[in-house]
Amino acid sequence: MRKLCLYLISMVIFSASCQFKLDTAEGDKHDHAVTIERFDRLQSRYLTTGDYAALQQMSTQYPIETRTLIEDILQLGEVSDPHINSQFLSFYQDTTLQGILNEVQIQYSDLSDIDQALENAFQRLRRMIPDLSIPRIYTQVGALNQSIVISDSLIGISLDKYLGADFQPYKQFYDESQRASMTRANIVPDCILFYLLSRYPLKDFETRTQAERDEHMGKVMWATNQILGKTHFSTPHVKKMGTYAHAHPQKTIPQLLSED
Repeated sequence: MRKLCLYLISMVIFSASCQFKLDTAEGDKHDHAVTIERFDRLQSRYLTTGDYAALQQMSTQYPIETRTLIEDILQLGEVSDPHINSQFLSFYQDTTLQGILNEVQIQYSDLSDIDQALENAFQRLRRMIPDLSIPRIYTQVGALNQSIVISDSLIGISLDKYLGADFQPYKQFYDESQRASMTRANIVPDCILFYLLSRYPLKDFETRTQAERDEHMGKVMWATNQILGKTHFSTPHVKKMGTYAHAHPQKTIPQLLSED
């Protein structure tokens, strides 16, 4: 699933397991150090206790995040629907989802390590690709159908997809190889990877061969490794890109990613 999800990236939604919601309304004004906003905590408060104050905070402080979650990720309907709040609350009363909400708050009570790793990664990204801004980053809890949500100014991290390879509910839906990537250690690499993919999509994606899609993915994975300062992604296409980049040291990462 993870490999398929990575292949199906473009400027519109392609799969149920990961998606981009492109929203240019915020522009590039968020050019600051990384701080992860805990939207998931307000969400959890409302969905586990029915705290209406938490719902109001979600709607007023995080209107884009709330709309994206309800309309695009969960596909429950329009946020303007008079019954949408009760639908939203009812949806998460499922035993498995309640367990996931609780597990997220336990495992991710402290995000300081991820916050610092993202700060370091985006600072390196800005040095390598100065034209890219640092987006706002927030956390949410989906329904095991998302990993990272990207827009022009936002990155949404679905913590329900990063609860560890041995998290029992995962075993109902994912095989061992898929679960191996659903860990805390994959959050930062996935954020950088999907952010780069949103900025350097494969042109004419729909008409490209699978080999061309694989090659483009290898480029973006290789660039992500450079930004992380370590080899997180390792595939034949990543290695091929590394060989090519070594032979063309005059080319910048934006040039390499933009080449067809």
